[in-house]
Amino acid sequence: MNILLLEPYMAGSHAAWANQYAACSRHGVQVLGLPGRHWKWRMHGGAVTLAGQWLDKETPVDLLLATDMLDLACFQGLTRHRCGAVPSVLYFHENQLTYPWSPRDTDPGRQRDAHYAFLNFTSALAADSVLFNSRYHHDAFLEALPRFLKRFPDCRQLADVRRIRDKSHVLPLGLDLRRLDAYRQEKTLSKSGPLILWNHRWEYDKNPEEFFSALFVLADEGWPFEVAVLGESFAETPDIFQQAQQRLGERIVHFGYARSFDEYARWLWRADILPVTSIHDFFGISVVEAMYCQAWPLLPRRLAYPEHLPVKWHDRHLYDSSQELLDGLRALLADPSVMDGQNPRAWVEHYDWHWQASCYDSFFQSMMA
Repeated sequence: MNILLLEPYMAGSHAAWANQYAACSRHGVQVLGLPGRHWKWRMHGGAVTLAGQWLDKETPVDLLLATDMLDLACFQGLTRHRCGAVPSVLYFHENQLTYPWSPRDTDPGRQRDAHYAFLNFTSALAADSVLFNSRYHHDAFLEALPRFLKRFPDCRQLADVRRIRDKSHVLPLGLDLRRLDAYRQEKTLSKSGPLILWNHRWEYDKNPEEFFSALFVLADEGWPFEVAVLGESFAETPDIFQQAQQRLGERIVHFGYARSFDEYARWLWRADILPVTSIHDFFGISVVEAMYCQAWPLLPRRLAYPEHLPVKWHDRHLYDSSQELLDGLRALLADPSVMDGQNPRAWVEHYDWHWQASCYDSFFQSMMA
């Protein structure tokens, strides 16, 4: 079976997902992509560019697999004489309907933001199957879609929401978790206390204010702990990071983007506690990676996080308020031994491509029946 994987934004997790599935699949997967920059232009023009590139090739295709960054209807229209009858799948890494817009972006204020969500809508309509990387993502998109369509003056196509729902499924993100095993080390508690980990982007949607506010309280109360602050930062970083660097001082044992995957992986294996405060995450790759490396998760009872651990552990690892997060951290700092013998790795190891590739392959094969 020959799969054409279309990714207009080949960067970060998008590129990793595309290339890793191509490497692990039993099918023949050809990745056709564009550099991961100018995301708005990629959503507008990526389909035109990729259609032209593919029409120049002679390779056969049995299935189109596109991501949410592609205007699938446009691509199919431009290539209809070659792939008009080819089944198509749209995979949602994220969506522009429920993705929180940056406060720095001027498009919402100018009412120019709806177009990108509408492209997701028409792509989902055009696809034969629609896949989401988590149950939360699936539900959030389909619940928000009717409200979005009602914003338009007429011909709102509300009946199409059911059409999309009926062909929608959840297929978790595949990850190369096993490469973390090469850096595995036994966890030993530092004399300075447990190591608390931040391993997310330094942006507003990861809610760093709540994370560091909790640590400020713990530091003022005199609890022993260290902090490793990883993750990618950008030109405009929330001020709280600099405040944290000043207020937490020597408690911070690492501050900044890891220079290599090796360095990143070693910090994950050293980490003891993973408090997460994000207000947006369709899946949560960094959370899953840290859990795979046996960091004890304290997760908000929202978004996709409850899907990453068995229900019987929800009360122990999920919190509903900032106070519950703080109380959970206090309990772990007071008695770190409660973390001994727990195995968060077992809860997330099924996301590795060793397991997920066959799930993807089987689903795509079923579309050919």
